[in-house]
Amino acid sequence: MLNLVNKYVWSHFSIQGMKIIKVIFTTILFLAVTAVIFCSVLYFKGNKEKKELTDSERKGTAGQYIKLSQGITHYELSGPDTGSVVILVHGFSVPYYIWDGTYQYLVKQGFKVLRYDMYGRGYSDRPDVIYNQALYQNQLLDLIKQLHLKTPLNIAGVSFGGAVITNFTCRHPELVNKVILVDPMYPYAVPTVPQCYTKYHEATYADEWANGQLTDFKYPQRHTDWVNKYLVQMQYKGFRNAIVSTSYNYNYKGRESNACLNGTRKLVLLIWGKEDQTVPFQYSDSVRSVLKVDFFPVDDAAHLPHIEQADKVNAKILAFLRK
Repeated sequence: MLNLVNKYVWSHFSIQGMKIIKVIFTTILFLAVTAVIFCSVLYFKGNKEKKELTDSERKGTAGQYIKLSQGITHYELSGPDTGSVVILVHGFSVPYYIWDGTYQYLVKQGFKVLRYDMYGRGYSDRPDVIYNQALYQNQLLDLIKQLHLKTPLNIAGVSFGGAVITNFTCRHPELVNKVILVDPMYPYAVPTVPQCYTKYHEATYADEWANGQLTDFKYPQRHTDWVNKYLVQMQYKGFRNAIVSTSYNYNYKGRESNACLNGTRKLVLLIWGKEDQTVPFQYSDSVRSVLKVDFFPVDDAAHLPHIEQADKVNAKILAFLRK
């Protein structure tokens, strides 16, 4: 009789245990499905990459296009063939229009000036590759060769573009005459979170990324069209991958790269906005500790002094190039 009671009790508890396990499993499954649905809604609501970047999408845009080893590159080249060549390299994500004023100014001064969209930005292709130093160096080298630019040439880079031209000059010193660095990237840290998480975050908070571009200015209220211009490139598939892949794979070493540039013995102009919050002004000391430069600190300007104090900066660039 006791055995029957024990069997009954254990059977009862087993059934109850199974019910509890089933409830727990069902709850977890429900929460997981809900989380997936919620995350999916956020992704599709925030994701701006709806279009493929095709020839028809590029129709009517300013500038020119050329097929390079990794895809089509959007560029603009103006000025007399007899003029000294100047290449303007944009920053981490804002396309070549970041150089509008300086580009037009230098062309009027008789220089032959090239600016272009890096892969993944603006109207250039977004190849599905790793966005590392080699990709950016090869794009620039391809442009110089295929456009038959006279070398040695002058080269300028703003922010991330400063890192690109520093590395390029170290790798190809025979192609470069003078170097201009505008608030160049210096500290660099690879993100510690998984790359897939960063891609998801950039998709769901795309507006924040676009609006965040205004922090490069001391007076963002003076640039009311900046965000809308930036949003154009974000509608084309591959932009987000290019930005995230670059963050994880470019691997820039500021001090070593600047020391290398110093070893090339090129004339270098370093321009820096004193109120830069993106790459703080104090890093100009770090750069100058290993790199001999003509230093031009800019009052009343943040990360983009060539825009906020265009007259002063353009005049300094002109004097440096003609020196």
